[in-house]
Amino acid sequence: MSIKFGTDGWRAILGEDFTIENVQRVTLAIGKYVKDKFGYDKPILIGYDPRRMAEEFAAITSDILKDKGFSVYLSSRIVPTPVLAYNAQLRNACAIMFTASHNPPEYLGMKFIPDYAGPATSEITDAILDNLDKKFDNSEKSGVLHKIDFAPKYYEHIAKLVDFNLIKNVKSHIIFDGLYSASIGYFDEILKTNKIDFQTLHMYHDYDFGGGMPDPKPRFLKDLMDKIKNTKNSIGLANDGDADRFGVINEKGEYVSPNEIIAILLKYLTEKGYKGAVVKTVGSSLLIDIVAKKLGVELIETAVGFKHVGEAMRSHRVIIGGEESGGLSVFGHIPEKDGLIANLLILEAMGKYGKSLVELQEEIYKFAGTKFYTDRIDLKLDSQDEIKPILDDVKKLKMIASYEITDVDTKDGVKLMLGDETKILVRPSGTEPLLRIYFESDNKNKLEELKNEPIVK
Repeated sequence: MSIKFGTDGWRAILGEDFTIENVQRVTLAIGKYVKDKFGYDKPILIGYDPRRMAEEFAAITSDILKDKGFSVYLSSRIVPTPVLAYNAQLRNACAIMFTASHNPPEYLGMKFIPDYAGPATSEITDAILDNLDKKFDNSEKSGVLHKIDFAPKYYEHIAKLVDFNLIKNVKSHIIFDGLYSASIGYFDEILKTNKIDFQTLHMYHDYDFGGGMPDPKPRFLKDLMDKIKNTKNSIGLANDGDADRFGVINEKGEYVSPNEIIAILLKYLTEKGYKGAVVKTVGSSLLIDIVAKKLGVELIETAVGFKHVGEAMRSHRVIIGGEESGGLSVFGHIPEKDGLIANLLILEAMGKYGKSLVELQEEIYKFAGTKFYTDRIDLKLDSQDEIKPILDDVKKLKMIASYEITDVDTKDGVKLMLGDETKILVRPSGTEPLLRIYFESDNKNKLEELKNEPIVK
């Protein structure tokens, strides 16, 4: 079968394409890449999330790489992706994480994390794919396998980035929804260690994720929302399956978009004294653009996918980098999305200002001078061959309805700007013959008008 690396590793359905044979093939391809690039002295760390068979596959991969001659460090327990990634940076090691992130429970995946601790670039994953089924000789030295808990070093690092005394000032009750994910035993442990009161939901690992999805989006956070509505003055925090994404619910029981969180934290960290740029993807909100401009902060926009955000974070001094799907990281941390630190920093901002999350949302829109509305339409096509001609036509548009197109950007699909506060983004899904059309405007009526206009002929 054809093994492909997407924006965040290789993922497939367990028992169909995700088999022992294919895991062995990918493991050997990664091993050859590490050997050719760094030699056998480069350590390799192995981690896994709560998914079915993830621990077993991690053990198989560890044995293969040890037998090849590598020093292998296998996690002694379920571990969040950002915890493993930080240890890769700390130990100057590469890492392999067994996870399918927020995908349905029947999926499993392998994510390769280079020693810089961010998502592997396309150049790296292409080299790994090129190694599939190629043989390479064992090292002359014997490999060794260690079992290790990666948490302590991560905790030490987080303590330097987060002011837990400020979090103790938070007036809202904190409710942590473990969502059956890898953050259980980590996020709650950080709060306990720092003597921060909180309540919990769904605090056990379940490879079926309670019959839902390991995705901290509103439709999978209904229990958390209900608990908040029945618990006076409370907020909710959650993470996805491997804890690299975050989900936040405010005191009204409403989902707070990652775009709002990034904007709030950009303002907070700037006021805290952080210097540098903000990195966002082409799909992220114009709210971030406006907040950055008002703060005098440089804005760097990338294609969709945190591997592009992480790459920008490695080449620029960046206050915060984030994406609309719920991933962010900050200066002084790894160039990889980390849902744990995202949740901690929003608590820190609340504690610093002595305000509720609802108040911080209201303040960021007041600071920006406007509020934004978003929507999306998915256009199914008959084949992938239709995508390029359609995008070529969209690029040529000069007007939509009565609105002039003021700028066109093609770094990822086609982004059409209609003034400073309205945009339309047309981009392919990447996995199927489908175009996603994103709308954003500070005017709800304008957004509805644009949605009803046939942009794609």
